[in-house]
Amino acid sequence: MPQSRRRHSAELKFKVALEAAKGLKTINEIASEFSLHPNQVSQWRQMLLEGGEALFRQSDGRSEREYEALQAELYEQIGRLKMELEWLKKKVAV
Repeated sequence: MPQSRRRHSAELKFKVALEAAKGLKTINEIASEFSLHPNQVSQWRQMLLEGGEALFRQSDGRSEREYEALQAELYEQIGRLKMELEWLKKKVAV
């Protein structure tokens, strides 16, 4: 019988990756403690080490949200301007 895919919370992933990054236990010990495959522990550890610098790059997620909101607003404005331009082209051609 096929085993269904387990979904792990972000907190568990972080906890396991942090434990692996500390280096106090081996990957196999951590994997058996949390009932995971050692490859998964290694992947999460690598993700933590590679992406850890992003935590300190921004003071908060607000600037990213503001950027996305501005980008959405500008795309909306571009769409309106394109529609107006097409409408004007049709009116001038007639």
